[in-house]
Amino acid sequence: MNPYHPLPWFLPNRFLLFLVIVSLTGCGRLLISSATSQLAGNISSAILNQKDPATVKEGAPAYLILLDSLIANDPEDSRLLLTGTKLYGAYAAVFVEDAVRARILADKAWQYSIDALCLEHADTCHSYRLPYADYLKFLDTLGQDDVAVLFSFGASWAGWIQTHSEDWNARADLPKVEATMLRVIALQDDFLQGEPYLYLGVLSILLPPALGGKPEQAREYFEKAIALSRGRNLMFQVIFAERYGRMLFDRELHDRLLHRVLDSDPAVPGLTLMNTIAQQKAAALLNSADEYF
Repeated sequence: MNPYHPLPWFLPNRFLLFLVIVSLTGCGRLLISSATSQLAGNISSAILNQKDPATVKEGAPAYLILLDSLIANDPEDSRLLLTGTKLYGAYAAVFVEDAVRARILADKAWQYSIDALCLEHADTCHSYRLPYADYLKFLDTLGQDDVAVLFSFGASWAGWIQTHSEDWNARADLPKVEATMLRVIALQDDFLQGEPYLYLGVLSILLPPALGGKPEQAREYFEKAIALSRGRNLMFQVIFAERYGRMLFDRELHDRLLHRVLDSDPAVPGLTLMNTIAQQKAAALLNSADEYF
């Protein structure tokens, strides 16, 4: 078997034969690229709609390797790159406890996001390395068509910084991540039903108020994210409770948000996995609340 074949060996033979036939035509590459992108998208959806996190934890690595193969076969397919960014970043953040492994996976997610950005802006995509003021000028050149890749880049950058938190140079880039998310919402306020606002909320309260944190600004961002998701993304409320409620010792808000999460139906298309994990985390936070408060 050719290890660089764009599709896994276990697909039905007739489908493989179809791909062989179209690959002999002038439009074969385009059709194969479309097929592989659809396959990657379907895998992503299947993972995100899974009700059993343990199944995803055990099975997702095989799909990550498959994605690597698909991307290696077609490194200029931005849809594949964004799918790889999303799944590598999510797996590192949710399922990997070992710091070294999390760093490796976050590195891969961020590199895929950079590659996707460079497909659209080859001459300026490394502007994130420039001083803050110059990076802002780069952000100003981006438009509505760049929203998806820009958010993916900012989110994976935040994940990369988290796994390299011992590096002060990495942490110094947090204002650039914030500027990235602000540009996303300036271009599309309701993108991904509020996810950019969630990142802004977390960034605003990384530090306690005495050290420069902005808790009231954070609360506005969290509430905006919850409103845009219409309460369907339960992780928004869990993070609001954990990051804001606990930092400000607001037990009433903390418990109210977490009980609301536990009382909700986690089955929401595209959010089922994260909602199930959110309910598990909500239960754990409530169990430890007496000790914390």
